[in-house]
Amino acid sequence: MAERITNKLELALAPQRLNVIDESHQHQGHGGWREGGETHFRVEIVAAAFASKSRLERHRLVNAALAQELADGVHALAIAARAPGEG
Repeated sequence: MAERITNKLELALAPQRLNVIDESHQHQGHGGWREGGETHFRVEIVAAAFASKSRLERHRLVNAALAQELADGVHALAIAARAPGEG
């Protein structure tokens, strides 16, 4: 699933930097967790596509790119989306 997320975001947003971190092990026994993991992810992405966009607009872009993955079992997605040159 991490590879699918990476590929989709690279195609959709052409990021300068992208980290996809599977945090499922931190949620064992919690809602949405399942054996084998790949349910809870953190995405850290820097892309020019986010320039002059609000935080909500940035999250919507990421969620739209990953609509199928969210439907296929990703339970939680933490997003840190920045434009180049931002913190």
